[in-house]
Amino acid sequence: MDALTHTLTYTGVRFAYPDRAGAAIDDVDLALSAGELVVLAGASGSGKSTLLRAANGLVPHATGGRFAGEVLVAGRSTRAHEPRRLTDVVGFVHQDPEAQFVVDHVESDIAFALENLGHDAASMRRRVEEVLDALAIAHLRDRDPATLSGGERQRVAIAGALAAAPGVLVLDEPTSQLDPQGADDVLAALARLNADLGTTVLLAEHRLDRAAPLADRALVMAAGRIVADGPPVEALADYDGAPVVLRLGRLLGWDPPPMTVKDARRYAVGLGPLGTPETRRATGAQGAPIVRAEHVRVQLGGRRVLHDIELTLHEGEVVALLGRNGAGKSTLLRALTGFANLAHGTIERHARVAYVPQDPNALFSAPTARAEVAATLRLLGRHEPERVEQWLNRLHLDAVAERHPRTLSGGERQRLAIAAVAVGGAEVLLLDEPTRGMDTPSRTALEHAVHEHAAAGGAVLLATHDVELAARVAHRVVVLGAGDVVADGDAATVLAGSLFAPQVLRVLPPLLTLADVEAALCMP
Repeated sequence: MDALTHTLTYTGVRFAYPDRAGAAIDDVDLALSAGELVVLAGASGSGKSTLLRAANGLVPHATGGRFAGEVLVAGRSTRAHEPRRLTDVVGFVHQDPEAQFVVDHVESDIAFALENLGHDAASMRRRVEEVLDALAIAHLRDRDPATLSGGERQRVAIAGALAAAPGVLVLDEPTSQLDPQGADDVLAALARLNADLGTTVLLAEHRLDRAAPLADRALVMAAGRIVADGPPVEALADYDGAPVVLRLGRLLGWDPPPMTVKDARRYAVGLGPLGTPETRRATGAQGAPIVRAEHVRVQLGGRRVLHDIELTLHEGEVVALLGRNGAGKSTLLRALTGFANLAHGTIERHARVAYVPQDPNALFSAPTARAEVAATLRLLGRHEPERVEQWLNRLHLDAVAERHPRTLSGGERQRLAIAAVAVGGAEVLLLDEPTRGMDTPSRTALEHAVHEHAAAGGAVLLATHDVELAARVAHRVVVLGAGDVVADGDAATVLAGSLFAPQVLRVLPPLLTLADVEAALCMP
């Protein structure tokens, strides 16, 4: 078959990193036809990011290592063409958007690739304006990327890849730091490019609830191989990270299982109420106040980010902090930790507070994952190797304990950052986007750790865009809007009033999660 009949092809591709045993990609054959929108799923460390980086030659040109087989994009071999010579045909968006910025000005950074491709000023201006509008980030054009929130940086990085109007667009976790509306906007923009311009889209995602229904095809990777390939409802049928409504359909015997809330509601008509949410969500505060913020205001760069915040965390409590990108969630966590100067107000801390930032790379300095976790205890003057092993095991990091932190996948790095902070034993854990890049088993392990910490009398405040996570773990939900607390109450009540409620709640109210449905089905 002529290679040009497919926009992107992998033939017998095998790749091993220079510092690791075993293959990251193991004998992959894959062909994407022009105009396909394909979603790539798989566990952390399964090879997804490596497969994507091979699409534009980052693997092996930027990584070294042992590469076999061939990747063709628009008929060009990545063996013979370095990434900079493929930017006109394939756009790439990194898992960490910070890795893409080369200019300290958003509009100029988006235009950078166009300048390298020799576009004239008028063409550059038009294309930059188009992507600013498509991703609703025109208001950020004069900002420094370093001053943006994680989700805002992610959208700017996507805009930079879109500006050159490549025929193939490859994205690694493009919605991992976006709020629900932002994720919808980005995926809608990708769907428009795919439908209107015929752009071929390949995106890796752990959050499949929004991405999978838009896809023509889904792939699942495991141990460097593609183990499922087909229509999303079929390829994801047995995948533990499948969209919630698909798993709900399997649980209730709906055939074929739904891929969207709209389809699931059709099945649910006439089903009747199944019960009420688990009582843990209505327990509220379980102990004494442990951290209290009163009338807290924070200004950054002359701009007020938090306005008279009132917030109390209690012993035994898990609180989910929701809000749009730029609403002030990360700033609030830093303020509670003491890392942000207050313009007004007070924060009382009656216990030790530990903070895991949104970017885990900011924490790493040790040569191995095990040493990274042990370093925290060493700084505290403690030698407790058994506690190090406990946290490595608790967050499923045993297999990568001797790897350098920066060689880990995004989800593995996120788990390592949490382990490296939590091992110190602080009573209050503040986690900023803790499930970014995590697969389902990793999220489940984190959720168990969070519940154990709260049950032992600690408190956890996690800033997240993942409403499904909030539904599963939180006793209470706080919503920020433009620096103000706009909602604060038990999880069931606050999530029920949200436009971005968890999928089970939208299909079978008042139940919030699959666990609620399972419990209701077991009731006499």
